[in-house]
Amino acid sequence: MPELPEVETIRRGLSQRLCGRTVSRVSVHQPQLRWPVPRRLARELRGQAIDSIARRAKYLLLRCHAGTVIVHLGMSGSLRLTDSQVPRQKHDHVEWLLDDGQCLRLHDPRRFGAVLWTTKEPLTHRLLAHLGPEPLSRSFNAGYLYSVTRNRSANIKSLLMNSRLVVGVGNIYASEALFAAGIHPARAGNRLADARYARLVVAVKETLRRAIRAGGTTLKDFTDSDGRPGYFRQKLQVYGRAGEACMRCGTPLSQRVLAQRSTFYCRRCQR
Repeated sequence: MPELPEVETIRRGLSQRLCGRTVSRVSVHQPQLRWPVPRRLARELRGQAIDSIARRAKYLLLRCHAGTVIVHLGMSGSLRLTDSQVPRQKHDHVEWLLDDGQCLRLHDPRRFGAVLWTTKEPLTHRLLAHLGPEPLSRSFNAGYLYSVTRNRSANIKSLLMNSRLVVGVGNIYASEALFAAGIHPARAGNRLADARYARLVVAVKETLRRAIRAGGTTLKDFTDSDGRPGYFRQKLQVYGRAGEACMRCGTPLSQRVLAQRSTFYCRRCQR
């Protein structure tokens, strides 16, 4: 699933090329995604200029005068900007034709993504209203994370992936940040001291920033808006490396399942 760095990479790429462009036509080839694509989308968007492209958690917000398109890429979706003359692929479910002849296409083989429309403030939408702070914002700090985990006995990795506590820290980056902070992923959240939370917050922010600079992580099928893969996979310290030597101490890395997700860690470096 595209996580925060991948979605932010797509946002930055699209912002440079879409902002100011006018939508000439919207074609919905498959309306049954995770939620039905609104029938009025094509009518409402036609002739609208894209003012800005923002991100909230793993959602992209394409803002125009009439409202906002809310896009989620699901498990394997992608947004690609291409010439409109390029033939549509099998799983290109929604197309935005622009006034310069370019076409933005949502490609989603598993149809777990979403394309929604709102004329209200998008941050009040039911999918966004109850989300936690952005991990790269000032509001995500050691004091905040310490306070919201005091009464929670769940493991710290699951807490990092709880979008009501903090958004966008998915499976890959939770494993990587916990390794960087030297914290065992199965340790209970309410058993960590505030000093360790300070290290963890720094590790989360730095891990995400490094991933964004690398264009995200491509494990199977993620590509940016120009079809390029992300290169952070080459810098992964623990994720997907079970049995390989820890880059710090040489101990074979371990793997276990926490909250139904594969988790990778060093049993010697992480306590």
